[in-house]
Amino acid sequence: MDNQFTHTAFSSYLNEHRLMGTRNKADGSLYCPPRPIDPLNHSIDMEWFEFKGLGKLEGFTIVYIGSTAMIAAGYDRKNPYCVGIVKLDEGPMISGLILGVDVFHPETIKIGARFNATYVDRGEGEAKKSFLAFEPV
Repeated sequence: MDNQFTHTAFSSYLNEHRLMGTRNKADGSLYCPPRPIDPLNHSIDMEWFEFKGLGKLEGFTIVYIGSTAMIAAGYDRKNPYCVGIVKLDEGPMISGLILGVDVFHPETIKIGARFNATYVDRGEGEAKKSFLAFEPV
């Protein structure tokens, strides 16, 4: 089995601002984030697939007490952030930071609204990392 479909490889593609997943060569099933084995039929005949990054919001939450990394990025109880699940047009669902929404008025955030992938870069030089986010279309 080829171990190329790892979290490290996925993160490397994010650093290039590319949303990559895997496709089962036999039946075309798509997965994002990537999977080395198709969970439905256990096939290992997988290949990389680049997603367009367009989709619709399936669910979200506003986070007031975040992870250490998000606190370091400036988020806290007075500056909450939104995370959500976006169903990509190609089918898979993936989570990401939701930008461009009013976190203080979550009733204005609409399930089913169209979003496009974008990337949040943190750090500099060798320490630079890109994180998946979505913003309204």
